[in-house]
Parts: sequence; structure tokens; C-alpha cells
Amino acid sequence: MIRKAPVSMIMTEHVITLKKTDSLEKAEKLFKRHKIRHIPVVDDDAIIGMLSYSDLLRLSFADVTNEDENIVDVMVYNMFKIDQVMKRNLVTVSSSKSIKEVAEILATNEFHALPVVDNNKLSGIVTTTDLIKYLLKQF
Repeated sequence: MIRKAPVSMIMTEHVITLKKTDSLEKAEKLFKRHKIRHIPVVDDDAIIGMLSYSDLLRLSFADVTNEDENIVDVMVYNMFKIDQVMKRNLVTVSSSKSIKEVAEILATNEFHALPVVDNNKLSGIVTTTDLIKYLLKQF
């Protein structure tokens, strides 16, 4: 294990992103198609928020109604915009931050993904899953 290994070694570089004008229905499709749990919301290359799959699940009323789940989700999704649901004031890290420092940030907070930002532009994302995969390779 490299003691000061940078997070750039384990981060995802080609990040699926959303714009604040995109629909929540589009977000759900991206989550499911790419089997991901976090999508940065960007304005050009600058990150302005983060949407998690959990954020979408909180909006769903299908479990407490007798209606068709897809119809209810679409109705609820049309009531909100991404910028109303996304998390703001994000903690970000640079690609040169060490994996250990990133692990400490994730271990002490209640989120599971960190946007990687260099020169005010989104350059990647690192998740707790990335950390676990990295640790597993060490054994």
C-alpha cells in the first residue's frame, strides 16, 4: 500500500452528471442504467450539487399507495426539480488528496461520495465503494 497514494488512483474520472434543468425521471434512469448511487449536478464543468439515489427514494410515495409505482413516481418527479432535491454546500477534494485523507473524510461524515475538483472543475468522483475495492486489492 502506497502511504501517500493520491485519490486520483481510485476515483472515477468519466463521471455521469446532471444539469439542474434535467428531470428527476432522467436522473432515475441514469441511476438504474449505470448502477450508480450518486450523480454530481454541474453547470458547465463546475459542480453545484449532488443528487443521490436515496434522495429520489425519499420522494417516492408508491410504497404507501395502491397506485401503480411508475405513475406515482412520475407524478412526484414532476412536482420537484433537481435543484430542489440535490445536496448543496458539498465537501470536495482535489485529485492530489491522499486516499487516507479521503477515507477519513468519508468515515467521519454521513455521505458516501466526494466530488473530486481541480481548478474549479469536476474531474472525478470517489465513493466508499471505490475505497473498499482499493482495500480489497491490498489483500
